[in-house]
Amino acid sequence: MKIYQSRSFEKKVKKMSKTDKYSLDQEIRKIAENPAIGEEKKGDLREIFVHKFKIKTAQYLLAYRHISKDLELVMIGQHENYYRDLKQYLKK
Repeated sequence: MKIYQSRSFEKKVKKMSKTDKYSLDQEIRKIAENPAIGEEKKGDLREIFVHKFKIKTAQYLLAYRHISKDLELVMIGQHENYYRDLKQYLKK
């Protein structure tokens, strides 16, 4: 299984601290082992899964999708305006 990152995902991760990146890597491994761990969205966001997890005290949402056997990490962020930004990103 190959794991791809979108440009948006890459930019957000670049700004994270090393300890936060380590926690994120652990969550990505969980997703790779069990891709159905996240909640599948409906409507405009169908075929997108969102996995919720905490880093320190902040809750993060990680959007991803399956492309055959591969995994694409679409977007990561905190809950505020997350789904609005995700919809805008997917329209582009």
